[in-house]
Amino acid sequence: MASSGIGEETYGPRNVLEGREDSPTLLDAHSEMDEIMFDTLDKLFHKTKGLISPSDIDILVVNVSLFAPSPSLTSRVINRYKMREDIKSFNLSGLGCSASVISIDIVQRIFETRENSIALVVSTETMGPHWYCGKDRSMMLSNCLFRAGGSSVLLTNAARFKNRALMKLVTVVRAHVGSDDEAYSCCMQMEDRDGHPGFLLTKYLKKAAARALTKNLQVLLPRVLPVKELIRYAIVRALKRRTTAKREPASSGIGLNLKTGLQHFCIHPGGRAIIEGVGKSLGLTEFDIEPARMALHRFGNTSSGGLWYVLGYMEAKNRLKKGEKILMMSMGAGFESNNCVWEVLKDLDDKNVWEDSVDRYPELSRIPNPFVEKYDWINDDTMSFVRVD
Repeated sequence: MASSGIGEETYGPRNVLEGREDSPTLLDAHSEMDEIMFDTLDKLFHKTKGLISPSDIDILVVNVSLFAPSPSLTSRVINRYKMREDIKSFNLSGLGCSASVISIDIVQRIFETRENSIALVVSTETMGPHWYCGKDRSMMLSNCLFRAGGSSVLLTNAARFKNRALMKLVTVVRAHVGSDDEAYSCCMQMEDRDGHPGFLLTKYLKKAAARALTKNLQVLLPRVLPVKELIRYAIVRALKRRTTAKREPASSGIGLNLKTGLQHFCIHPGGRAIIEGVGKSLGLTEFDIEPARMALHRFGNTSSGGLWYVLGYMEAKNRLKKGEKILMMSMGAGFESNNCVWEVLKDLDDKNVWEDSVDRYPELSRIPNPFVEKYDWINDDTMSFVRVD
């Protein structure tokens, strides 16, 4: 917990905060989902009041990996907002932290066959019913990283909203390496030896993420980087193969200058090691990975909704200018990497969900984690007077 990169202002499920994590109810799960989904949707419809109403929605996608009730969560949303009878609804589960980009890909494919359509993508996760109460360290890690949160995103291919849109989707690429047994099992919902349910995160997670991300970028980058940079990279790579020069250090990145076609990098705030690993492998600067690190510190890993907290930080800091492109990178159980690129259509400066804290960042993240001072003695062998069999 001391090295997680998470601060003291994240949000947790009510049953855990009330000390009922070992006996969650169905009501706890529904209450957690309702609070996140309906709050974000209410704000979205308020922002678009006079332009779009719930009855205008043609497509609804809700993704929550660990909770699949009946009736579905999409039905719950449709009932709450009294949406149309011919709405196309999709309820996704089990897709992990990258489900939001998968949902966007689904909407994009439907848009190809339906003109003048409006879609809603709701991305979140349920924490309360899945809080781990056992002693397996690999499963305890999820309690340290995951927090409550979510987002609702409005998408359309209707030409009449062209001048109102904030961003345009450029491309989506999905890569899945689940055929490899280690990659498949590195991030898995299961029970420990004592029967406690939880989420297992193994040491192979970082390697699986790197492999999936590499496969993804091999397809995505040629679509968004200029031909001049691709030719330069090909020539340099060919010359290196002919020489016996020493191998470049890992800090040199992948060899491509991503800044030639991309200005911002929205990295999934899955954990400090993931953020720093992606930044190092892509040759990104501290400025580039700052939004992901700050989102992790302020909100924790909010699963599929996490990318939008990172994007919100960029907007709140007035970083997003018209014409710039954003690479959005997500990873999830399976193991898969799902990325997309957005083009900013106008200067963005909304403080959004960061309104109460953005002015304190990035300075706030430099404050030492209080768990270090309080509990670091647990790593001192001379103080280990408690033994657990």
